[in-house]
Amino acid sequence: MNAHMPVEDLISSAAQAAGGWLGALPVALIATSADGTIVRWNQVAQDLLGYAPRQVLGRNIAGLLQPAADRSLGRSLWETAAGGRGVMGTVTAWHHDGHPLEVEIWAAPVPDRRHSAATVLVFAADAHAARRIRGSSAVWEGLFARSPVGIAILDTQLRFLQVNAALEVMNGLPEAAHVGRRLAEILPEVNAGEMEAAMREVLAGGEPVLDRRRVGRTPAEPEHDRVWSCSYVRVEDPAGLPIGVIATLLDITEQQRDHSEAEAGRRRLGLLSEASIRIGGSLELERTAQELAELAVPRLADAVTVDVLGALADDDDPGSGLTGGAALRRLGKAPLGSPVADVLTPLGGSLTFPAAAPFSRALAARQPFLVARFDEWSTSPAARHSGAPARLLAAGVHSMLMLPLVARETVLGVATFYRAEQAAPFVSDDVTLAGELAARAAVSIDNARLYHREHETALILQRSMLPQHITPPPGITVTHRYLPASDVNEVGGDWYDVLSLPDGKAALLIGDVMGHGIGAAAVMGRLAASVRALARLDLTPVHLLRQLEAALSDLAEPMLATFLYVVCDPATGHCTITRAGHPPPVLVEPDGAARILDTPPGVPLGVGGIDFTPTDFTLVPGSLLVLYTDGLIEARGHDLDERLAELTELLSGRDRQLDHICDSLVTHLVPVAADDDIALLVARIGHGS
Repeated sequence: MNAHMPVEDLISSAAQAAGGWLGALPVALIATSADGTIVRWNQVAQDLLGYAPRQVLGRNIAGLLQPAADRSLGRSLWETAAGGRGVMGTVTAWHHDGHPLEVEIWAAPVPDRRHSAATVLVFAADAHAARRIRGSSAVWEGLFARSPVGIAILDTQLRFLQVNAALEVMNGLPEAAHVGRRLAEILPEVNAGEMEAAMREVLAGGEPVLDRRRVGRTPAEPEHDRVWSCSYVRVEDPAGLPIGVIATLLDITEQQRDHSEAEAGRRRLGLLSEASIRIGGSLELERTAQELAELAVPRLADAVTVDVLGALADDDDPGSGLTGGAALRRLGKAPLGSPVADVLTPLGGSLTFPAAAPFSRALAARQPFLVARFDEWSTSPAARHSGAPARLLAAGVHSMLMLPLVARETVLGVATFYRAEQAAPFVSDDVTLAGELAARAAVSIDNARLYHREHETALILQRSMLPQHITPPPGITVTHRYLPASDVNEVGGDWYDVLSLPDGKAALLIGDVMGHGIGAAAVMGRLAASVRALARLDLTPVHLLRQLEAALSDLAEPMLATFLYVVCDPATGHCTITRAGHPPPVLVEPDGAARILDTPPGVPLGVGGIDFTPTDFTLVPGSLLVLYTDGLIEARGHDLDERLAELTELLSGRDRQLDHICDSLVTHLVPVAADDDIALLVARIGHGS
């Protein structure tokens, strides 16, 4: 042994021989001569046993380590080491302050170049601490070797020092391929930069980083992306300085896939729920198509177009013949400004496709048409029907999906979805979701088509039943207006008429069948015809209203109608007014004063059981009677009395032009599209000055 060998080298060599666990302990270093005399005593030995070097140098090692009556174990250990063999054992030593201390020792001979006999080097450590460290080491080694969790130890430069078997399997690389290299060097196809940034954060701050996601491909599975949950903990020396990082990795690809699928399912349900609210509420063809396009961008596609058959856009029957191709009209497009949208046919534009074109084939087959790789398809013969595929490819489109719009077994058009900015191509789940959106939109488009047709039918029916030519008797001048409601559901049963009665009298009448659509218009026509027939019989107003009520009672479905019946004699100015739940007429006298005539309101026709009460008035020649339906005075958010006051104010004045009066009332009281039908009849009774 070289007696002058640095103590640090001696400790390192001995620790390697004794086992790595010994390096984790404070180790007392004791050196003896060939006869067992202590010749070296380090600071840790002093800390362990309490003796200063001057108190032990020159003493025999056997007596010191087991100074009790039986020193045979200590002597035996030393003699074995002096004989040329290393030895370990546990002895009881006495601390300088007098208490016993169990000490684990390791002794080994070291050749001394100056003496032929060997010098013995003894290491001693607290036996309890040694067992604890040794047990911890065994647990760590067992965990490291057998854990299904990937574990790696890295130095402060983030180079691998050691990896366990689980991490070798995860990465598809042996430990030898890891050691001395960084993550970015061995796994370039994962987000190594983010992971190393997290490890540097741990080294710098000391706080562990948990559940950072490593995503990418490894040699273990080079064709598929995997996801790992990574946690990092700093390793420190006794002084608290960082000496490396321990990383643990858990493969969570399946859990992440399940979570992603569940999240995608929630998004799909949310989109479909929003579609049920947003699409089709207006019953307008163009608006419904645009709502579908706007709803799908950007959650499903980067651009969407909605095209309906040209016949449908022109209010004709869409028909079923698509074998010769498709003529379409673009009614929906979103977004309105983007590289993809700029190369697409604008809103309102017409498109014609031959029978072999994808649009035509999708419509004829009533099946989705999916192009997952647009770059490959755009150069195929199937895409040569127009130059649009090349323009779309240049605009960045990489995937396309077309779905026919079919409702009630009728093909209405096609919705087309494009992806350019979203990285993933359309897949089967996207086809399913887009198909559900298209199906809902198709029903709404068909509803708009059917309701529009009903609106037109009801309007034609109603106009046909209104008097086409009113010829009042001498002494009465009339003008009238009819405005259908803007909403298809509001086309109803408003009507008016002027009838000549015996003795030069006239009947002014106006009514409103409660309800809307073709049914209300038909009942209105029936009542209008009945009034004309009954008036010729010269019935009293009360008797005539009872007959109308009887006509309503004959209907299969109960109906109600309000009615105002005025019988006037232009020669005398005498008028009899009878109301059946209808708004009261307004009288405008020759001096321009306007007021609502106070008459019993009565109940609507069809209620039954209540008599009608006529009221007599004598009008000044030249007075105006204004009859109207409730659509003129009822408005959302406005009080009815306020609207009646506004009506009388508009009628006040000496403007005697009846057409101007009608136009003024409509312009001021209904400035936007009407929510209900409006019928208006203005009559001048007699001749004023």
